[in-house]
Amino acid sequence: MDFSYRDRLKLLGGLAAATGLHSSGVLPALDIVGGAFAQDVAKKALRVTIIPEPPILNSAFNTAIMVQQISTKMLDGLLTYDKKFDPMPSLAIEWKVADDGLSIAFKLRPNVKWHDGAPFSSADVKYTFEEVLKKHHPRGRATFANVDSVETPDSLTAIIKLSKPSPYVMAALSASESPILPKHLYEGGDPPTNKLGMAPVGTGPYKFVEWQRGSYISLARNPDYWVKGKPEIESLVVRFIPDSGARAVAFETGELDIGGTDPVALADLERIKSIPHLAVTTEGYAMCGAMYYFEFNMRDPQFKDLRVRQAIAHAINRDFVAKNVWFGYGSAATGPVSQKLVKFYNPDVPKYPFDPKKAEALLDAAGFPRKAGGVRFRITHDPSTYSDQYRRFAEYFKQAMRAIGIDVDIQNADAATFQRRIWTDNVYQTASYGIFNMSDPTIGVQRMYWSKNIRKGVPYSNGSGYSNPEMDKLLEVAQNEIDPVKRREFFNKMQVLAMTDLSIIPIINVDYTTVYNKRVEGLTDDLEGVFGTYANISLA
Repeated sequence: MDFSYRDRLKLLGGLAAATGLHSSGVLPALDIVGGAFAQDVAKKALRVTIIPEPPILNSAFNTAIMVQQISTKMLDGLLTYDKKFDPMPSLAIEWKVADDGLSIAFKLRPNVKWHDGAPFSSADVKYTFEEVLKKHHPRGRATFANVDSVETPDSLTAIIKLSKPSPYVMAALSASESPILPKHLYEGGDPPTNKLGMAPVGTGPYKFVEWQRGSYISLARNPDYWVKGKPEIESLVVRFIPDSGARAVAFETGELDIGGTDPVALADLERIKSIPHLAVTTEGYAMCGAMYYFEFNMRDPQFKDLRVRQAIAHAINRDFVAKNVWFGYGSAATGPVSQKLVKFYNPDVPKYPFDPKKAEALLDAAGFPRKAGGVRFRITHDPSTYSDQYRRFAEYFKQAMRAIGIDVDIQNADAATFQRRIWTDNVYQTASYGIFNMSDPTIGVQRMYWSKNIRKGVPYSNGSGYSNPEMDKLLEVAQNEIDPVKRREFFNKMQVLAMTDLSIIPIINVDYTTVYNKRVEGLTDDLEGVFGTYANISLA
């Protein structure tokens, strides 16, 4: 039986986006159709992998790294940023911060359409900030706490009115952090449960086509995108390949073009670098301030005694973890703010050097002597499932705790279950996961320590249940301080208090890697790399 070009695109599942067809459910892979046709399809589609499969496709409600990577292809922000972190136009083409810092006026881009054909306007901006970002975004309660309202004097003007100066807001308006949503499709319901979370309608360069759970997501080129002639790529296929070895093979055989946030085992990177058609970069993560945190559930009686938390901190060899779990693609963390955020990082905080003997003495003093079999007590540990390093850390942690008499039961789970256990049900004892500090501590760090951000069901917020009025005051004063010197002083004190109370043990400053096929052009030109829109990517 002969297959037409259209029939073959339909057979190729995710590549149905190129013709507007829905797929037959076949896992997209170029090796199921060989020869010249496969090469022709490869020129039309960008083949990406995201780790793991996201629970939702809209970063307004979930800021997990895999969600941010897919959300930005469909949804735009008001601004983007160049490599100097200076704001650049996106849905907003002009902006002005008032002299008193109490308002930010945006002139919006004209003639922009939502993917369903409806016109984009200032009403969408108003709705997004007032009803979504301020209320439901994991970082939004802190970032947009001072947003009183958004005024819309006309359809292309949006003025954010602030109760107090909030200088960090201008650093939080990218598509990955604060996507703008269509009011006409969200109003009148509960935004986080809207079905568009699973099938976004945006203004971005790609349109949602379909999601075959456990297999792939396919997106199609948006012919009405506001950047004329962009994107050049006809379809984007996002594949879910759970095994890092299988992902490495897919890169080697040319079935994958891009993978971010450590898509292959770090131990395998030197070999990957030697393959002529592949490249590895650590660019594209400058705005992230990526870290790996270890967190206690402060509601658990086991951790009420500070000495127990200190003992566990002293029993973790962070230098060893950086060299042997992250293979040198990271460095030992000293506090809750990434060392890469030079403007805010404070090195002068309480430290917990690797010292198992001191850890054992602290546990003895806290009333937890070794019992039968040398075990003091047992705890559970929930590691994030996003990468091999996270699982390897959990295995290391289990061994490290065994050395001081603590028995650890590792609770491996899929992404949705992990998030539910930590931030909805609060049924965990200890957890570890990657976290982004972002470009300002108010945006990325405050959410983890602010008691007002203890929010059930909101991932990557204050899941530990940590609450200290002194910490709240420091964070809130820093949030509103416009003097940069004074603001840094408040953040310095905040970091000292965080490492004194120790609800979180910062483990690693992470250097994420991206693997890509050299036929991909334009990826490293974008400050946000795999978190960017891919609108300017082309295929050689």
